[in-house]
Amino acid sequence: MVKVLVVEDEASIREMIALNLRLAGMEAVEADSAEAALPLLEQRPGCDAAILDVMLPGMNGFSLCETIRRTDQKIGIIILSAKGQEQDKIRGLSIGADDYMTKPFSVSELLARVEALCRRVGRSAGNDAGENAPSSLVSGSFVLDENRRVLLKAGKPIELTQVEFQIMELFFRNPGVALVRERILKGVWGENYFGDVKIVDVNIRRLRMKVEDEPSHPTHILTVWGYGYRWEE
Repeated sequence: MVKVLVVEDEASIREMIALNLRLAGMEAVEADSAEAALPLLEQRPGCDAAILDVMLPGMNGFSLCETIRRTDQKIGIIILSAKGQEQDKIRGLSIGADDYMTKPFSVSELLARVEALCRRVGRSAGNDAGENAPSSLVSGSFVLDENRRVLLKAGKPIELTQVEFQIMELFFRNPGVALVRERILKGVWGENYFGDVKIVDVNIRRLRMKVEDEPSHPTHILTVWGYGYRWEE
């Protein structure tokens, strides 16, 4: 069963989210603060996804997201916030969140995004178990190991979030092809995703920090101005 951590200090919102997750057939674990959430994240089996409110007492949701990402690149993370400013969305996505939703939000849309994230995590778990193990994808000095869900650069592993991994899969399967932002959005986040296409740009920026020798002068993930991005060996 898919396990989702809900970190929200407002009990009515937290309980409403948890109830709907359970009605959708998932296990919901609740915490009213980041400090209460951290021990829950260490339990086994681990959580497949986490929904983090930004305005938490004590450690806020952004700091919690950063803390989680230091040790776990696979868990899906959705940030909830009453802050709809562009810089807040960019900050959340830049520190490792997979998605960002602004309050008030649609419960059905939140569930759809959680399910999409969990499908990615579930795919990773299946590969870790050796089920339907696909071959690795090779591009120059890079190897995308689909069994371990890790990117190798000259033999050295680069840990990727599930979203980052799927973007790299899309690039490796379309080398030298200019991919429009909307195609990347649909290919990674799914046909039913209605979020801002700028989520693609933020994840590309994060990927460049990991794969490029000089992120400010990329040689692999190239911008096609006014269109999208292209992968070059």
